[in-house]
Amino acid sequence: MEITGSAHSVRTLTKNERFMRRLKRHRWFYMMLLPGLFYFLIYKYVPMWGVLIAFQDYQPFQGFFGSKWVGLKHFETFFTDESFLMLFRNTFILAIYNILFFFPMPIVIALMLNEVRKEVFKRFIQTMIYIPHFVSWVVVVGISFLFFSTDNGIVNSMLAKANMEPVNFLLSSDWFRTIITSQVIWKDTGWGTIIFLAALAGVDPQLYEAAKMDGAGRWRQMWHITLPAIRSTIIILLILRIGHFMDSGFEQIFLMVNPMNREIGEVFDTYVYSTGITQGKFSYSTAVGMFKSAVGLLLVVIANRLAKKFGEEGIY
Repeated sequence: MEITGSAHSVRTLTKNERFMRRLKRHRWFYMMLLPGLFYFLIYKYVPMWGVLIAFQDYQPFQGFFGSKWVGLKHFETFFTDESFLMLFRNTFILAIYNILFFFPMPIVIALMLNEVRKEVFKRFIQTMIYIPHFVSWVVVVGISFLFFSTDNGIVNSMLAKANMEPVNFLLSSDWFRTIITSQVIWKDTGWGTIIFLAALAGVDPQLYEAAKMDGAGRWRQMWHITLPAIRSTIIILLILRIGHFMDSGFEQIFLMVNPMNREIGEVFDTYVYSTGITQGKFSYSTAVGMFKSAVGLLLVVIANRLAKKFGEEGIY
């Protein structure tokens, strides 16, 4: 509580006055926040008005307020469409692949790098595994074509030298999800280790020294000290990852899907593009995107409540 005035007149500051004082005192910190606030305001919050067209038969020339309101018509059409189950299944399975195989990889790599004692070697490895993150998906898919194509692909060339039949990886439905998940692991595992390495840097070295005195080896130190120390970080990032559960990545999937694997490769992101942009069904595709976002929000709420139920902090 702040008090102002002389000894003869004591007055408690109002809530607005306290706020203005804090604002004036920390004005430069708030100035630093402005670019980020403007970014989210312009690119995240203002476009949210666009979800209105999910409840309209939107016509670009008539605008938001001139288009006819149709309520939940587009949602009903989508849920009764024969492609809904296919899209949900494909998106769900790819999301499970990412949670099971991709999410643990940055943790494993961060734990391995944490055990490296030579800083020069450690920095070199970090730099090498960070680089793929800055490679575009177009290049990643191009590299995949060089490796897995049936015409002079590296993998099929090695199979031919071993007197084995070539495998059409790029057109095969059986290999599609494996290739997609492998691309994600190769591209983003290194970048994902940054947060975990930062969390590991905050672990008190005295805990390891005490564990050594008690006879604990590297494995027990990692299991009883390192992992518990970064458990809250793992939980928070897992909740955030679950929030993007339905986001399979438009560009990657769009570049890898072809008529031979479309039955298991088509996901919500590519479906929104094909119906909304190429077919001009703006309201229908917005309804599809809104459904996907609603599922992500629901999963975040559930995951956060489960985390708090088991004693973790959660994200809110």
